[in-house]
Amino acid sequence: MSDNPYQDDRGNHDLTITRPGNEGQLGSHPGTGQPMETSEAFLIGDSMTGGYGKGPDILHECTIAVNRGEIAVIVGPNGAGKSTAMKAVFGMLDLRQGSVRLDGQDITDLSPQDRVAKGMGFVPQNANIFTSMTVEENLEMGAFIRRDDIRPTMEQVYELFPILRDKRRQAAGELSGGQRQQVAVGRALMTHPKVLMLDEPTAGVSPIVMDELFDRIIEVARTGIPILMVEQNARQALAIADKGYVMVQGRNAFTGTGKELLADPEVRKSFLGG
Repeated sequence: MSDNPYQDDRGNHDLTITRPGNEGQLGSHPGTGQPMETSEAFLIGDSMTGGYGKGPDILHECTIAVNRGEIAVIVGPNGAGKSTAMKAVFGMLDLRQGSVRLDGQDITDLSPQDRVAKGMGFVPQNANIFTSMTVEENLEMGAFIRRDDIRPTMEQVYELFPILRDKRRQAAGELSGGQRQQVAVGRALMTHPKVLMLDEPTAGVSPIVMDELFDRIIEVARTGIPILMVEQNARQALAIADKGYVMVQGRNAFTGTGKELLADPEVRKSFLGG
């Protein structure tokens, strides 16, 4: 995908599959490598430093933020700490410095389970579906924290991913890689998330399937859900991104809009193949 048809048309306030919340304002300075004003961001991992257990720090004062209706993409070389930053925001490692805030509330000390209850939807790269369950059972599992009628949300997921309706009685483990990813995203949407986090959603899929998944991700963002995404396909991901973060060795190296980062000569040379 070289162009983003919704780049100037996101956040249409169609909150049918989100839980309403206050919007912040995430502004950027011209150019790349500049700090962005993040104090009012809807979701922010602010100045995060930490690692796994008692091991060395992997993140070093790393800041990642996204606002309602935006797509924020984290890119960088292998081993840069991209997925670790995502996991830090989700509470899967201890922060020695920094904080995580969601919709104005400090959630730094909450467990991942409590963050889901607060409105975080997280789709890991691996082991993100129940392979022995049907597609529909996977979606039902996604709604485990809800006590209301989930059928309207399931219908919205089927409208977003029509192939899942056709295969709703089929075991999820029998699906193609791209279809499994649709199940994983759909299951996360069943929680009525305030924010959706995707770790390498296009890993291992063909370019055609990658473009289809990115199209669906854009559609989700247009409903008003902020999306924070880690991606190895940097050029394609930045093409649909409102905000981009290039990480190197656990630190913010470049920050800007997707368009700014794609146009930056140093970013292109170092991370996008020229």
